[in-house]
Amino acid sequence: MKTVQPIRDVAMIAAMKEVLMRQHYRNYFLFVLGINTGLRISDLLALRVGDVKGKSHIVITEQKTGKYKRFRINNDLQEHISKFTIDKEVAAYLFQSRRGTDRIHRVQAWKILNAAAKEVGLSEIGTHTLRKTFGYHFYQKYKDVAVLQQIFNHSSPAVTMRYIGINQDIMDEAVDGFSL
Repeated sequence: MKTVQPIRDVAMIAAMKEVLMRQHYRNYFLFVLGINTGLRISDLLALRVGDVKGKSHIVITEQKTGKYKRFRINNDLQEHISKFTIDKEVAAYLFQSRRGTDRIHRVQAWKILNAAAKEVGLSEIGTHTLRKTFGYHFYQKYKDVAVLQQIFNHSSPAVTMRYIGINQDIMDEAVDGFSL
């Protein structure tokens, strides 16, 4: 089974943003919203303009778990949302297909992200990479696995650490420094 990884390098995040912006602003915004909220792709793609436009929080019931989630929209994200939704109807899907009024689906999101990843030289990328990237960088900044566990609705800190790839980093670092 292939496990996707977070994007650990901020320069690679910037490169992804650049490529996605060239493709289409919607693709760029999907990436930015995903890496700044940690929402699952299924929850991101189900969002409507009215769920985020002019709001202080994204309030959803997670599709996978059925759990209530309330996530703060910070000032930077508010600006991105304002710019992206300026001429959109509140009832429209946030990530609308360019063909018709339906939303893009998980497979299309995967194709978008993988094309950009390939262009910048990243592998082990999937739709879950957005959520994992958020978690990885949140942990690197705050070192607070308990808060991250709450954000992700995980059952334990160990699950969260494994999920964001910190355990792998620790093992890799340990092995790098080990030689007989």
